[in-house]
Amino acid sequence: MSLSLEIAKEIEDLLKKIVRDKLNTYRPETDYMPFHYRLLGKDRYAMFSFIHSMNTTFGMSIWEQVALILAKGRGSYAERQFKLLGEIDNDTEKLIQDVLYKLRKGEIHVNKKEEIEKIRKSIKSGKAIKHPDSIVDLYVKIENQENFFDITSAKPNIKEFESLKLKLLRWTALRLSQDNTANIFTRLAIPYNPYYPEDYERWTLRGLYDLENGEILIGEEFWNFVACENVYNYLLDVFQKVGEELREEIDRKFLEFKKIY
Repeated sequence: MSLSLEIAKEIEDLLKKIVRDKLNTYRPETDYMPFHYRLLGKDRYAMFSFIHSMNTTFGMSIWEQVALILAKGRGSYAERQFKLLGEIDNDTEKLIQDVLYKLRKGEIHVNKKEEIEKIRKSIKSGKAIKHPDSIVDLYVKIENQENFFDITSAKPNIKEFESLKLKLLRWTALRLSQDNTANIFTRLAIPYNPYYPEDYERWTLRGLYDLENGEILIGEEFWNFVACENVYNYLLDVFQKVGEELREEIDRKFLEFKKIY
């Protein structure tokens, strides 16, 4: 099923605003990089820096906002930068650390549902207080299931994957400390598969995440999940449409770099 005209337009308007804001406010890096300049040229390096800045914007803003539009368009309750308050008692924190340790060592097989139930049985009712891991990139409630997403880069390394797994376990504990009966699922989202058309088989995933039960959603899986429909290809079309519309404006910005340098 395709995106509705209203949702497509909302995403188009968002992308145009973000890109145009970047075009209007971006200034090339002022760091002196003599080797880069001589090898690539200052103008080309300025273009690279602009694209790198846009990549940062994708990670900090675009993914969350597009997912929010898709989820709300389906009628789901959704928030970005959701504050997950709660309190993790010492016994449950030790349980979480033990689960992560045994997963890393291969002493237990990953099973997301079992992990949730272990935490549910252990966690004590706590205060609704801020925790270092309280900020959730995206919260989406689909029917009666609360989904908490960390939207991460396409190629996390092993230490990042381990840190993110710990965060997902703690999110489960924080939510259950406030409502022990909550139907919760904490997930990692990777907005696109950098290995396409091959499967995402990064070795650092091995043993830590329950892939069969969707603890990690990659590319098409993620976008279709939050939209509750097969929208991925239509979403790509929206990005392409906006890119074609803004092509001349982007080219003019790159031409400015050539004139400056």
